[in-house]
Amino acid sequence: MCRNPYVPQISQVLDIHRETAVDWTFRLAWDAEPAAGQFFEVSLPGLGEAPISVSDFGPGYIEMTIRKVGRVTGGLFALAPGERLFLRGPYGCGFPLERFAGRHLVIAAGGTGVAPVKPVIKHFLSHGEGLAGLDVLIGFKSPHDILFRQEVLAWQSRAGVVLTVDHAEAGWTGPVGLVTQTIPDLPLPDKANVAAIVVGPPAMMKHTIAALQARGLQGDQIWVSYERRMSCGLGKCGHCKINDKYVCLEGPVFSFAQAQGLKD
Repeated sequence: MCRNPYVPQISQVLDIHRETAVDWTFRLAWDAEPAAGQFFEVSLPGLGEAPISVSDFGPGYIEMTIRKVGRVTGGLFALAPGERLFLRGPYGCGFPLERFAGRHLVIAAGGTGVAPVKPVIKHFLSHGEGLAGLDVLIGFKSPHDILFRQEVLAWQSRAGVVLTVDHAEAGWTGPVGLVTQTIPDLPLPDKANVAAIVVGPPAMMKHTIAALQARGLQGDQIWVSYERRMSCGLGKCGHCKINDKYVCLEGPVFSFAQAQGLKD
């Protein structure tokens, strides 16, 4: 039977992994693969609904890495494996993986922005011959805020990975500073063949895009994800509308050539 993406479907919580004190990854039963960068509407009866991006997927499941910030996410954090919630989706346009093939891909992400790009990283590490190069630049506020710690360690042996924190703590031996600060020294011998993905807090995205442009990248070489203010996922409520575009329908992934004209 064909699944109607507008109708919530019951999904079982298969597993819960605590990334940090406030960020947990939920593995949920789901029998179809979304595209990297798409999102679902997650709901709990009596508490409401929230749009949440997919941080991983595989046969029979999707994963979402969720920060506890409100009533719906608070309800999700009260669930245990075996309990159920509702999903509808997937929605939106994902990252255009085919446009990155053969190019040197730079992925810059900050904080929870690492979640929607994780499937992109995993895809190209599984299809390494598809890229001319892969650099992953990820930053968090502190070592306690690092998501996907074990996966990041595994990525470091297979791609150029910089993991940096804004503020070091005792025992931290890695880089300290903003993701933006790593870009001037990034080897980019063939700039015309570079593509970049930037996802994270607004200030991080603004300065990272500026740094990439200073290295010679054009707007159509940079891709961003704007997950702001999405609500219904259907282009009906208008919460995410910027100018004439509905982010939930035409995004959340845009080229920066498109996104730079979207002003609140």
